[in-house]
Formats: sequence, C-alpha cells, structure tokens
Amino acid sequence: MPPRWQDWVHVTKLDPDKTLSPDAIAEIAASGTDALMLSGTLNVTRENLAELQEQVAEYGLPLVVEPAGPEGVLVEGIDLLFVPSVMNTTDVRWIVGKHHAWVQQEAVAWEKVVPEAYIVLNPDSAVGRVTRSLCPLSPASAAAYASVADHYFCFPIVYVEYSGIYGDPEVVKAVRAAVDRAVLYYGGGIRSAAQAAEMARYADTVVVGNAVYEAGAGVLKETVRAVR
Repeated sequence: MPPRWQDWVHVTKLDPDKTLSPDAIAEIAASGTDALMLSGTLNVTRENLAELQEQVAEYGLPLVVEPAGPEGVLVEGIDLLFVPSVMNTTDVRWIVGKHHAWVQQEAVAWEKVVPEAYIVLNPDSAVGRVTRSLCPLSPASAAAYASVADHYFCFPIVYVEYSGIYGDPEVVKAVRAAVDRAVLYYGGGIRSAAQAAEMARYADTVVVGNAVYEAGAGVLKETVRAVR
C-alpha cells in the first residue's frame, strides 16, 4: 500500500540540481520529517533524479517525485508522483499540455499519481517565470483559484507555492477558507521554526526546502517540531 500522504504535516523538498553531503542527507532523514519530495524546476533529468533517489532510499522515508515535466518523471523506487497543474499560468501547457505529452510517450503508473493544483505566487522564481504565472495575487484572487481547484476540478491537493521567498500569511489564510476537501500544502522560503509554525496555522502540510540548503538540518528539525 502507498503511504498515507494525507496524514503528513511536514515534507522536506530536495532539489536534484543541488548537492548534499551524505552526512547532511543522514541528518535530514533523522529530522522527523514525514516524507522527502524530489522536486525542482531547472535542470531536472531522470538521471539526476535517480542519483538523488539512490542517496536517500536507504533511510526508508516515503519518497515523492514532483516532476516539472515529462522528462522529469521517475517511477522506480518511488512511492508517489505528485503531478502539478498550475492554476494561474497563462500557458495551457502547464495545466494540461505537459500531461498530455507525458501520457502519449509512456505508460503512466496511475496508482502512484496524486494531482496537485499549484498556485504560484513569486513572479521572480524559476517556476513563476517558466510557467508564465500571473503573480503576485491578492488574497481574494488566490482564494478564487483555490476554490476552482477544490470544488470544480476536485484536485486532492491545493499547493500555495512561493518558491524561495516567505509568503503572505493572509494569502494562505484566504486559501484555507476557500478549500473544503483538498489537502492544503504551503511551500516557500521557510527558514525558521517561527515561519513554519505560522504557515502551519493554515496549511495542512508545510514543505521546507530552503532551510535544508541555507541553514542546515538543525533548523530543519526545528521546523518539524514547530509544525507538530
């Protein structure tokens, strides 16, 4: 049986385009995080995904790949595929086009796929630029995208993504109020326990990536304790 991702409160995001020492990976695995998400926007290939997967596999944590496109899908040794559609993109490829190409080129392990409705909110981020997303958004506008994702498209995850910067809690609060069924993820710029705790007031699951590379596993452990 796949892991119950709905119960996770803390996920650590690791970028295949960045490097971590074996000691750092061991500390991350021992931090208390619920799962590891292998995810990035630029320079992600099946080769560097597989290399990162091999580094973390021995620790037994649930492993999720969040592909940026068909070229970044890895299935072997992975528990789940969190596949994004960007709600506020101006380019339809990031809603359904990349997915159409993926299904055409290979057999999809649908039993591992969990769709995500992404709301991208940092215009200066790689994901904001690549997906040509309309951002930043007001709390009301972000909430409207979240409501469409939850009530109309029935995405199981709504993901508020600030990608590298710490977000506006008022935006996340508004999205929380708009979402009834989906699990609400928050990711972006968390570098302290206080920030993790603030976003955990509204999000079901807090994703931490920046702290791993900038502050180390000690701060990561603090964010785990904060969200619990």
